[in-house]
Amino acid sequence: MYKIISKKRLNELITMMEVEAPLVARKAKAGQFIIFRVDEFGERIPLTIADYDAVRGTVTIIFQAVGRSTKLLAEKDAGDSILDFVGPLGRPTELEGYKNACVVGGGVGCAIAYPSSKALHGMKTHVDMIAGFRTRDYVFLEDEMREASDRLIITTDDGSYGEKGFVTDILRKQIENGAGYDLVVTIGPLMMMKRICELTREFGIKTIVSLDPIMIDGTGMCGGCRVTVGGEVKFACVDGPDFDGHQVDFDELIRRKSVYRNQEAADGDHTCRIGLDAPVKRNMSPVKVPVPEQDPLERITNFSEVTLGYTPKMAVEEAMRCLNCKNRPCVDGCPVRVPIPEFIQKVAAGQFEEAYQVILTNNCLPAVCGRVCPQETQCEAVCVRGNKGEPVAIGRLERFVADYHFANQKGLPAPTLSNGHKVAIIGSGPSGLACAGDLAQLGYDVTIFEAFHKAGGVLVYGIPEFRLPKSIVEKEIEVLKARGVKVLCNTVIGKTLTVDELFEEGYKAVYIGSGAGLPSFMNIEGESLNGVYSANEFLTRANLMKAYDDRYDTPISRSRTVAVIGGGNVAMDAARTARRLGAETVYIVYRRSDKEMPARAEEAHHAKEEGIIFKNLCAPTRIIGNEHGAVCEMEVVEMELGEPDASGRRRPIVKIGSESRLPVDTVIVAIGTSPNPLIRASTSGLETAKSGTIVTDEKTATSRPGVFAGGDAATGAATVILAMGAGKTAAKSIDEYIRSL
Repeated sequence: MYKIISKKRLNELITMMEVEAPLVARKAKAGQFIIFRVDEFGERIPLTIADYDAVRGTVTIIFQAVGRSTKLLAEKDAGDSILDFVGPLGRPTELEGYKNACVVGGGVGCAIAYPSSKALHGMKTHVDMIAGFRTRDYVFLEDEMREASDRLIITTDDGSYGEKGFVTDILRKQIENGAGYDLVVTIGPLMMMKRICELTREFGIKTIVSLDPIMIDGTGMCGGCRVTVGGEVKFACVDGPDFDGHQVDFDELIRRKSVYRNQEAADGDHTCRIGLDAPVKRNMSPVKVPVPEQDPLERITNFSEVTLGYTPKMAVEEAMRCLNCKNRPCVDGCPVRVPIPEFIQKVAAGQFEEAYQVILTNNCLPAVCGRVCPQETQCEAVCVRGNKGEPVAIGRLERFVADYHFANQKGLPAPTLSNGHKVAIIGSGPSGLACAGDLAQLGYDVTIFEAFHKAGGVLVYGIPEFRLPKSIVEKEIEVLKARGVKVLCNTVIGKTLTVDELFEEGYKAVYIGSGAGLPSFMNIEGESLNGVYSANEFLTRANLMKAYDDRYDTPISRSRTVAVIGGGNVAMDAARTARRLGAETVYIVYRRSDKEMPARAEEAHHAKEEGIIFKNLCAPTRIIGNEHGAVCEMEVVEMELGEPDASGRRRPIVKIGSESRLPVDTVIVAIGTSPNPLIRASTSGLETAKSGTIVTDEKTATSRPGVFAGGDAATGAATVILAMGAGKTAAKSIDEYIRSL
């Protein structure tokens, strides 16, 4: 066993470890590599030696976690051990006899270039080092590289740090300005090394490239790392990994090694990096990879999640359908502007945790959004692949990535250093959670005030377990708590505390994200009969209070025949819940046609599979009770569609003389909600609209200084992702407001 002496994360993707391996350290030289095996079930993985200390008996490795073994290694901490650590292997880089050298590293290749620069510098060779990174956030080992060279030039693709541009541009400028190099050493993506070799061949400068080896045994037995050099087949593990760059057949290498990349993406276990920058083979299937689901006859007997999600292999296959468009219409279609192509490319490469981190930059609830967002009307609606087939399954991939993260999560994030300012958030639904997450990242002391006994808002009381397991919501909230967000449940703002009292307690700003929990009714005869529920009450009893579980005391109607009035997602949730509670017949009664139905197509499809009967172009006129005051029938009338109304949908018109009756024992009204009046009634100076929503500007500021509002409380009932978008906008506005005080 080989003990890890120290561990440091150089950036979000790359880890540096110092490992106790005295025999390896004693003989190690620049350019050599080791092979490690993290545990009994792990792969043998080659890693170039980044540094070594013969006196301390330690070897430093720097690696990117791209497969199972390197991911497991990245999860280990100082004091843990590695099962196998073999080396030094390969031939050292031949660096003697040069007067003026340039060492060029690209991305993670800088970790391999660094020891070559250090060795040259130690031989009194004048060394310029050019280190290229994608952005400032990916820069690492800056101090070490500066110390190991006479001049360090850092470049970033976007110009966010150092010089803007590619390493080849900087190298050409150095050569043309008379740098007088007699040696160039380059290590990085294959295409980068190829371009540098083409450049140095033009000027007749000797160039050494390092081909990070792929093998299982490291002694030439497998031949997986073979490469053509000067017309001859060489093995990177034995004959290299360093070669004369002008002799390497890069085109052949890129073609052949891209096979390994695809395999790595398919199984998530292969950690080859050679050829990592070769183009991904696209999956040009016109249809999405199907997602496994529970059988309809089985799922109506339980509350387990209907959609089972992608396997890693399925996720990679679907991700390869993405064209990685330059204009990125999917990002414009996302209310929170998740960098969709970037996270999907990570999935295609099998880098699932890295994909999660990409999503997290703009979306703090990916496991939730991957399940309940209407992607078909947002990001997927503008996907280019949808022009000639089905769009990329962005939502399914987002869900897969989040589920993978939680299944492999080893710890929770640490809080950001506090800036000393308190912010109160009213409501723990998606808008409040999104606002809290962004503010916590900015260092604010955030407290969420929740009226219910459990945080999550509509995510826990409104959306059923079979669509959104509550354990998923709990995990997302635990992450926010780890970041320092406090959640105070059983606190009704407007009753337990008022907005004025929050300011008196030292909160600098208040965000109202209390949603729209006040149900609407039709105001028809019979709505007060026993057996008539609002969808809010019915779903809250079933979801938050778990009335479907006999271990809980919450009562709920166990009906035989149910009519759900409405055509949105809430109506689908209520109907499908009633079916699972044992109802033999469940109707969706909707006054327009399928085409105008606002529910997600997937939810309507699932409802039909589960035997829900859709009575479209049908509207209730009254509910009829028996002698005991309980529902026994509902009178309905047929409708036909006229001209479009203000919503853009065709207006339903009553067919005269088409009345009929449905025998039902339960009616669930799911025709919409509005904001609860408690906050507006108890907060002076807060302007509200006739609908009860809070009036705000485009930055979510209200008429009351320091008070902001968003989500359903400001817009009326909408989607989870739109509410989150408002929460993120509010966080930015609150930060600007407090900074201006």
